[in-house]
Amino acid sequence: MTKTVNIVKLSVGTEDIAGLAAWQKTPRAQASDGLPQHVTRMWPKRADEILNGGSIYWVIKGVIMCRQKIVRLDERIGMDGIRRCAIVSEPALIRVEATPKRAFQGWRYLPTTDAPADLPDGRQEETPLPPELSKALAAIGVR
Repeated sequence: MTKTVNIVKLSVGTEDIAGLAAWQKTPRAQASDGLPQHVTRMWPKRADEILNGGSIYWVIKGVIMCRQKIVRLDERIGMDGIRRCAIVSEPALIRVEATPKRAFQGWRYLPTTDAPADLPDGRQEETPLPPELSKALAAIGVR
């Protein structure tokens, strides 16, 4: 039986969830079928586990704020001839409980047991708090 694992990734240069959504609507951030993609240099060794229901969790300003279900991993060959991995996801950004996360490079595996819970359906449409405030509240245990 294949387990499920997620990925956690910094959304560099993004100020908030709306900024991430706007970036993903640009042609550079879309796969040929219009789905959002993030191209990375490393191909995940645990691809089967990622494709077994995994999500990409986005860190914005030091806080895991949202996730997207991963649909597939596509091969991309760069202008330099190097093979890369496009992590293709569903367009919906699902807000999760704000969880502080220290900076890191690239992406990391995130076990399902360590993944922040989705916000309840009734809270998905709330205006998100600024990431700095979410980080401060999460640090004292308020989510």
